[in-house]
Amino acid sequence: MESPAAIVLSDVLSTNIARMQAFADAHEVLLRPHVKTHKCIEIGRMQLAGGAIGITAGTIGEAEVFAAAGFDDIFIAYPVWAVGSKAERLRSLATHTTLSIGVESREATDALAAAFGDRVRDVSLIVEVECGARRSGVDPRDAGPLARYASEKGFRVEGVYTYPGHGGVQGAREQAARDQGAALARAVSSFTSSGLTARVVSAGSTPTAEFSTEPVITELRPGEYVFNDGDNLALGACDESQIALFVAATVVSAQESGRAILDAGTKALGREGDSERGFGKIAGLDYRLGKLNEYHGYLDLPEEGPQIPIGTVVPVVPNHVCPVVNSFDELTIITPERTIESWPVSARGRLS
Repeated sequence: MESPAAIVLSDVLSTNIARMQAFADAHEVLLRPHVKTHKCIEIGRMQLAGGAIGITAGTIGEAEVFAAAGFDDIFIAYPVWAVGSKAERLRSLATHTTLSIGVESREATDALAAAFGDRVRDVSLIVEVECGARRSGVDPRDAGPLARYASEKGFRVEGVYTYPGHGGVQGAREQAARDQGAALARAVSSFTSSGLTARVVSAGSTPTAEFSTEPVITELRPGEYVFNDGDNLALGACDESQIALFVAATVVSAQESGRAILDAGTKALGREGDSERGFGKIAGLDYRLGKLNEYHGYLDLPEEGPQIPIGTVVPVVPNHVCPVVNSFDELTIITPERTIESWPVSARGRLS
């Protein structure tokens, strides 16, 4: 096997997909997983076969790739600015799939209205509300007035969504989920006050998923759960047995004790990390990557311990799996029987 490579254990992947679907079913909510993590048609099909009602995409490009593969219910959970070629691309998408788009301002609503013209009924809008992550989204109390504005433009406004990104901090997952639930409840109330009904109440994120159980929620949009990663492990959102993706890297230099150099740097592992948590770890060992260059990974070893021989291939658990997948053209899938398949990362690089 050439390295670096993105290695996926198929049995762990399948179990992760089934576990999240079982959680959603047990709490009587729908599952609409975010494909930004895997960007892979085959994995998306596994999620639908497992019971997901549709998918979430982060960009028009991601949505286009999955729509072309036959996915017929796609939510672009992003405040798209629909001008230039994006306007025509959205109109085309809406003829091939049931399409919903996130919106969080009157300006973006106006741009979407101009993009769709007399075809505004071809698309649904979902109002984004802010729940504490300090990202995009209106104050929940303003969700209803914005939805009313969009409705008067002719759009079908189906509901609200949010992203509790502040749950990605140690010890913050449960509180972020509570913040999410409170914000969504206020947004639903705002819809009611505006004479509208929020049929879709959509919550997000893998770290907060297990705490996203408020009755107001109708669907979940986690993404990273299919693979998990070092960050989710540190947060307690998964355990080591639930990590499905590793970066296979080869020791290419061992010039001094306490350090080995791998052929995986920022191009393969991303830049997320710091001196305290490192930039990835070796699965099953307490060895961390203390530094990355573009093509070099500096693996910290015990000063008095044995050196890892040059040519040794090691499995690296990345801190954040999403940018890692976007670095590879394909995923190397390994089954329990040790058969190997290659699955394209079909939506890689589709950033617009």
